Amino acid sequence: MLYHASFPSRDPETAARALAELWNGRHFRFPVFPGSFIALKGDDKGTAVEFYPAGQVLVPGADEADVEVQHAPAAIETHLAIGVDITEEEVHAVAHREGWQVRTCWRGDRFFRVIEFWIDNLFMFEILTPEMQAEYARFATVDNFAAFAAHADAA
Repeated sequence: MLYHASFPSRDPETAARALAELWNGRHFRFPVFPGSFIALKGDDKGTAVEFYPAGQVLVPGADEADVEVQHAPAAIETHLAIGVDITEEEVHAVAHREGWQVRTCWRGDRFFRVIEFWIDNLFMFEILTPEMQAEYARFATVDNFAAFAAHADAA
């Protein structure tokens, strides 16, 4: 179970508000780190994503994690796949409203669909509607991944 994650954003409040909207959740200022906001799904697990100002990174502090600005906003290596309870059209509408790239596409050899939702046009969330979540669950088994890896190794 993934409880929460953090991502950079040029506009952490907008990113948190948009994600909270996709989840039918809420967003709040996240006072732990300067300029940060958090989107909460509002489920019984406390599922959340924190958004920090892009370039402000976590570093080991004296007693706990601290932050420092190390670089300008840039694309990152990380992405996150999340499930939502709204339609594909509603997801696209949120991205369009914010001026962010969005597209629905297949992963692998038509294994499952995702909506690439590009927050700030810098980093990607893979959004899965209920139908897409079912496709993903059918594919994402240990046996299927083993077969997928074995097929790739043989190629």
